[in-house]
Amino acid sequence: MTALNIELTGEIAVVTGVLGRLGAVWTDALLGAGAKVLGLDIHGELSAELAETLNRHGGERFVLAKADITDRLSLGAALELCLAELGRPAILVNNAGIDQPPSATTGSWTFEDIPDERSAAVLDVNLHGTLRACQVFGAELARNGRGSVVNIGSLYGSMAPDPRLYEHLPLDPPFLKPPAYGMSKAGVSALTRYLAALWGPRGVRVNTLSPGGVLGGQDPEFRRKFSAKVPLQRMARHEDLAGPLLFLASNQSSYVTGTELQVDGGYVCW
Repeated sequence: MTALNIELTGEIAVVTGVLGRLGAVWTDALLGAGAKVLGLDIHGELSAELAETLNRHGGERFVLAKADITDRLSLGAALELCLAELGRPAILVNNAGIDQPPSATTGSWTFEDIPDERSAAVLDVNLHGTLRACQVFGAELARNGRGSVVNIGSLYGSMAPDPRLYEHLPLDPPFLKPPAYGMSKAGVSALTRYLAALWGPRGVRVNTLSPGGVLGGQDPEFRRKFSAKVPLQRMARHEDLAGPLLFLASNQSSYVTGTELQVDGGYVCW
């Protein structure tokens, strides 16, 4: 048996929401393995994190496309750009999503007062947006008879947020993780299973990668309380996510489809 050596040279990957919180993480991993990457985002300018990533790898294997995952025509135009400038995609990473961390500027609500438009926006981007991207880019993989779709889920797609993690925050009413977020991520896992069954005979694998809590500017008390709930006693670092993504995106997982890979330090085991 040979050691795990993931090589994606010559492969073309699409990453949605590439300017978001984890977009640079997935892009860094894919470029580092040799892939070319089409990054999609509703914003048209590089983030500092992504610019740093491209400086490390060189920008010749990356194309940024301004695209809106709530608009299928916009996604279709991005696919045409991919075919023209990079070639046929074989990897789709559905990363785009709306999350609401605790913040005094965004406000908080009691459960019964959460505005409809906030819930609708989360569901449209996180869930329907993933569906749309699969309809456009995933269907292209199926037409070509090969590829891997990695839908980015969440710990909260299978577990409820613990309100006690937020009790120390000076917000009135107390902060609640929006229920639509977990609803959307649970739906993403259901979509994964649906597409794995649909596209398996056509050579396309579909899986969910669900990170637990990822370090990203949280206050020290939140980090302490969250880490106490994790068997590995810490939150995830960006480098913890790269290997799982590359495993699912590559042929190293050639007999893995329709599953959810929890990358959560063991959070779900107790």
